[in-house]
Amino acid sequence: MSAIRLLVLGAVRRHGRAHGYQVRNDLEYWGAHEWSNAKPGSIYHALKQMAKQGLLRAHEIAPSTAGGPPRTEYEVTERGTEEYFSLLRQSLTAYDQRPDVLTTGLGFMVDLDREEALGLLAERVRAIEAWRATVVKDYVPAEGPEQLGHIGEIMRFWLHSADSGAQWTRDLIERIRNGAYTFTGEGDPFVGVLPEETRH
Repeated sequence: MSAIRLLVLGAVRRHGRAHGYQVRNDLEYWGAHEWSNAKPGSIYHALKQMAKQGLLRAHEIAPSTAGGPPRTEYEVTERGTEEYFSLLRQSLTAYDQRPDVLTTGLGFMVDLDREEALGLLAERVRAIEAWRATVVKDYVPAEGPEQLGHIGEIMRFWLHSADSGAQWTRDLIERIRNGAYTFTGEGDPFVGVLPEETRH
């Protein structure tokens, strides 16, 4: 799964209707250019591709008073909304997601209701634990990883990653269960878009 599709769909959805420059500014405001492949070229490419695929609807609006070509604004279609929630759910449950995909999912998790987010994160913990058990069973010798020489460090890294990932997810579940954040249906969530007056 590519984080860029979820990032762009989520960013457009936050605005209702947005042009590429707004999406780019928001993603830079979130630091997404540091932890994902959300570079300017990939953002504009994703907008155009998803419009062709029927996930976004493109609207040409009048050129700015400073001149230049008409600007295109995008809004998420019904199909795009379905894709958005499908990608969001995948990003929160899979144990083997790249960090940019999980990070993107965390940025949009409040678009779900609290109970669904809790259920998806619990599913992620179960998937991590099942994967860890497979690593122990299939890759770690009974005598321990040191039997594999320096290659054993790979297994140690896998086990450490599984343990720390599961613990971090359990801690997040506990924070959410104790009322952290505003989820869908609970009021106005933190939106996290760059205020108009600070756009450059």
